[in-house]
Amino acid sequence: MIGHTSPVIPSVGISGMALYVPPYRVDLEQWCRWTGGNRDKTRAVVGHGFRMPAPGQSIYAIAANAVLRLIDRCGIDPRRIGHLALGTESSTDNAAGAVIVRGLVDRALQAEGRPRVARDCEVPELKHACLGGVYAIKGALRHLALDGRGRQAIVVSADIAEYARGSSGEPTQGAGAVAMLLEENPRLLALDLTRSGSASAYRGADFRKPFLRFAGQVPGRDGRLRDTPVFNGKYSTDCYIDETLHALDAMFARRAGPRAAYLRGLGAVFMHRPYHRMPRAAWAMAYLFALGHDAADDGEARSELARYCDAAQVPLEALLREMRSGGLDGSGTETPPPDPYPLSQQVLKAFRDGDAHGAVVEDKLRLGSEAMMELGNLYTAALPAWLGAGLEEAAVREYALDDRDLLLMGYGSGDAAEAIPATVAPGWRDAARAMGFREALAGAVDLEREEYVSLHDAGEVDGARRPLAAGFVVDRVGMRNDPEFQDYGIEYYRYLGMP
Repeated sequence: MIGHTSPVIPSVGISGMALYVPPYRVDLEQWCRWTGGNRDKTRAVVGHGFRMPAPGQSIYAIAANAVLRLIDRCGIDPRRIGHLALGTESSTDNAAGAVIVRGLVDRALQAEGRPRVARDCEVPELKHACLGGVYAIKGALRHLALDGRGRQAIVVSADIAEYARGSSGEPTQGAGAVAMLLEENPRLLALDLTRSGSASAYRGADFRKPFLRFAGQVPGRDGRLRDTPVFNGKYSTDCYIDETLHALDAMFARRAGPRAAYLRGLGAVFMHRPYHRMPRAAWAMAYLFALGHDAADDGEARSELARYCDAAQVPLEALLREMRSGGLDGSGTETPPPDPYPLSQQVLKAFRDGDAHGAVVEDKLRLGSEAMMELGNLYTAALPAWLGAGLEEAAVREYALDDRDLLLMGYGSGDAAEAIPATVAPGWRDAARAMGFREALAGAVDLEREEYVSLHDAGEVDGARRPLAAGFVVDRVGMRNDPEFQDYGIEYYRYLGMP
């Protein structure tokens, strides 16, 4: 009988990244003046500004611009690309997605006299709220480790985050895309799926985009409909924290040793970031839960957690029972349930006031955090953007990430989460410096109040303030619906030059 051996799985990961954001920017300090918002609270909780798509910029145009920048910056031969995936929740077509991005990229490459993307390239689109991009990354890594060996993959995460004016989500809008080159023997970051953790549970009224929102809308000249979501902010925060904790539980089930020590030893952590404050709350809670798990066998962990309990006037044993309770029910009830971790929230406040919070939370989440204050919420692109900004900052400032473990935490409302361990590749600084994230933020056009309202509500802005000089824009939308030929609602694009 012939024995079977397991295939050797190659090291796979990210070799390059590129960011594209539209030029239009809303300064949140100005926004607070327009709306009467609290400037100091908005800066501390949300950030400094956010981007908005220009008239005629669909999500496919934004994604294609990021892919073209990646190809140019990384010197990619498009003929080697065997997998081009799009992660988004902003699609305008329910049949096609990533193949539209491929078509735009091919058109630009051909115009520049360069080879097109390989004809046998796979073109999947993945959707699960803000986690679609992470699922696309996992799919690309599996492709490279199996039938796509020796090829390259591109994953582009792209989204347009819109919220109604006057809603609590309004200052957390954003638009942009991050394209990533994935391959064997990566030059930037190796990702270890064998020790990653996943979690999912249905949350009915968390954050949704039901089609009924579109009923009665009149599309703009570029065919876009207003894409404002249905959401419940406090419940969404509870879901984010709860699913993050469960994804970490799944990851730790594959890893021996104390949990809190592992979290303290990480070189950096990058998370889904809908706004500045949320990942900090989730990561601080994750550390407390790690202490709670370790407390059964580790006297130091138990003692540390007890100090925070004493400061919060919460009995330690009551806290530990709550931590073992299982968290939110995943049944998707019509009315959001109460906070599943009220005692933990009290202890969290005491932890924030202590000396350890800076080293455990702020230091782990510091890299790239300032740059992210300028981007707003990018949905699927939020985590990759933070990762890219952080690695570029680490390279420029000569930050010591060599031989350090990193952790990527993805999340998607509705909901699901992923915890993926990573390590920086040898010589990673060259690849990090080549990303040009800071450069991609240059040339912003700050909108005045009337311009913001017009762009938000009607997708239009004064023609004299249209700075787009490169990339793709929607030239027209098809209107034919004849028996002989139909193109009703299909977008046709104009190429303005390499972005």
